[in-house]
Amino acid sequence: MSTSGVDGTGSDNVERAGGGHRIDPLTGSPTHIVAHRQDRPNLPDGSCPFCVGGSEAPDPYEVRAFTNRWPPFPDGRAEIVLYTPDHDASFTDLSAGQARKVVDLWAERSAALGARDDVSYVLVFENRGPEVGATIVHPHGQIYAFADVPPAALAEFATGGMHRGFDADAIGDRLVSNIGDWSAWVPAAAGWPYEVLLAPGTSVPDLPSLDDASRDSLGVLLVDIVSRLDRLFSAPMPFMMWIHQRPFDNRTWPDARVHIHIAPLLRSPGTARFVAAGELGSGVWFNPVEPAVAAAELRALSS
Repeated sequence: MSTSGVDGTGSDNVERAGGGHRIDPLTGSPTHIVAHRQDRPNLPDGSCPFCVGGSEAPDPYEVRAFTNRWPPFPDGRAEIVLYTPDHDASFTDLSAGQARKVVDLWAERSAALGARDDVSYVLVFENRGPEVGATIVHPHGQIYAFADVPPAALAEFATGGMHRGFDADAIGDRLVSNIGDWSAWVPAAAGWPYEVLLAPGTSVPDLPSLDDASRDSLGVLLVDIVSRLDRLFSAPMPFMMWIHQRPFDNRTWPDARVHIHIAPLLRSPGTARFVAAGELGSGVWFNPVEPAVAAAELRALSS
């Protein structure tokens, strides 16, 4: 935004000051150096820029997407998505119709960004709560449009785990909820104590390919799962959420199936599950909560 500079539009010269795309010679992992983002304010100066009449939402809206003012990528390849004009709401407060509008906007922006010649992958995601770095409480998420398919998404295709990971029979007692053609469950090898994976029952590759019924089901299931997470410890659950979908790189990805990862931060009331040196140094996760137990706890919190 023009004054507060939080999550808004701005200069596309995001690779200045020695920045740019680099590869770690030890691991081969990519890093984007985005030094200009160090100058962005952590909090808006007084009023919420995402409320109607704010610097990023001057006109009334139901849902809204706009270019990020402090982007990690140039040329408008990073966007903010507003879920509702209600500042004090959360995804749990959305009606089925409102949640469907969010899903539609995700799909619309995925298609638009994915159609660009300089985009190979569209990642829709949300950081919820100050514990995971969200600086504005107004319900919103983000979209990054990558020039290349990022490693985390690519790894899912490389392992062939799409079929094994989505096998309904294998999910068993880790199932949390079903709505329409969508299911939510705790992964067998969950790295986060109350991690949840959401996916449709059929191999729909990406958000734009979801039909009306599937979009409705996804919206309602997201409200259901976030509500369960909030009720788990009787407080809003901070979490990270990201959507993996088919790359938009004109290649054939026959095993692709759109799905959503939700990584809640807390392992017990008020206690965060930190990822520390033993895991970062080894690349091996150590989860203190048995996935079937986590699923049973979430399953018991039905609406």
